[in-house]
Amino acid sequence: MEDRPQPFLGLHAINVYVRDQDESLRFYLDCLGFRLAFDASMPSGGRWVAVAPPDGSTVISLIAPSPESHEYRWIGRNTGITFVTQDVLKKFEEWRRNGVRFLLTPRLRRVHIGTPGGPEEVPVWGGTFARFVDPDGNGFSLVGFDEVNRRIEAERQAAEARREAERRATQELKIAKQVQSRLFPQTLPAVASLEYAGECIQAREVGGDYYDFLDLGQGRFGFVIADIAGKGIAAALLMANLQANLRSQCAVAQEDPARMLRSVNRLLFENTGESAYATLFFAEFEDRTRRLRFANCGHLPALILRCDGSVERLDSTCTVVGLFAAWDCAIEERQLSPGDMLALYTDGVTESFNEQGDEFGEQRLVEALGKHRGCPAGEAIASVVADLRSFSTCEQHDDITLIVARCR
Repeated sequence: MEDRPQPFLGLHAINVYVRDQDESLRFYLDCLGFRLAFDASMPSGGRWVAVAPPDGSTVISLIAPSPESHEYRWIGRNTGITFVTQDVLKKFEEWRRNGVRFLLTPRLRRVHIGTPGGPEEVPVWGGTFARFVDPDGNGFSLVGFDEVNRRIEAERQAAEARREAERRATQELKIAKQVQSRLFPQTLPAVASLEYAGECIQAREVGGDYYDFLDLGQGRFGFVIADIAGKGIAAALLMANLQANLRSQCAVAQEDPARMLRSVNRLLFENTGESAYATLFFAEFEDRTRRLRFANCGHLPALILRCDGSVERLDSTCTVVGLFAAWDCAIEERQLSPGDMLALYTDGVTESFNEQGDEFGEQRLVEALGKHRGCPAGEAIASVVADLRSFSTCEQHDDITLIVARCR
């Protein structure tokens, strides 16, 4: 038989019959410290009022039956409801100060095995018991068992530990998000012949997509976009490692971009685990000549939307970085002209899908870019993202990163 998750099963509500729902509600909320679970009008014209202990999931429905009904005779009887607490005496004192009437004050009881008073007499379990009534005389029990108390305390400590761990994890993710946001470009190097922008919309607090703009000196400018293998904190740490390697090596890019990328690959390979890698697209743009030199390291093809309406794909020139010690890449060149648009992106763009399971895809991206090619780069990105959001109304599952550059 297949192992299947068991369906959820819980106790929803216990009925207590009362004469006045408002009076009973005040008793439970003000005297017992319960919380209001429901207070709603029913289609039949009646009122559904329910309360719950502060630490409980089961609710008590306070039902005010008609005096002519059979249920009305159940008011003022023993409800059979037992509340369990880890400190009966403390709860007894608290409730008694709030005006709760107790019929039986807390008493300690134990069940033994062996001869009473004899050497083999051993307590099996023990507990403290009390009984109280509500304003209608409905009877309830308040108990605390030795073993139950130990379990309650253990569960309380475990729940507190989980809450503290969740609080710390949330705080650490918040700090990580702030730190990672500073790794993205904070300023844009001035380029006379190019107008450009980039954006990364993360699916989680932190992610593995990365883009950068590098001032390479002497009128040269670098674009970088990368997609780290994996998600979450692990991908974010690898992204920070890649960014540090790229920026530390970018001085070499001006003379020999292939040597720079070999150094980046070596550092990433040596400083990360064996399964860590990234797809990466690096491009060097020369402002004076509008020449673009690039290496596509296993990344999605960059797109050049030419001013004549044609589209050119800049496919892979080598494999991913960080996975192999022996690694090399080829550098290719393209010439950009005024009006040409360059787009770099990650798979969070093209692999976003709609409710039918259709992907946004490269063709829709080309169409969206063409539709907004006359806009400034930042506005073009915002418009493409809006088109993507309109197409894919599902939850975002991957980072969405896009760079758009347009020759002036």
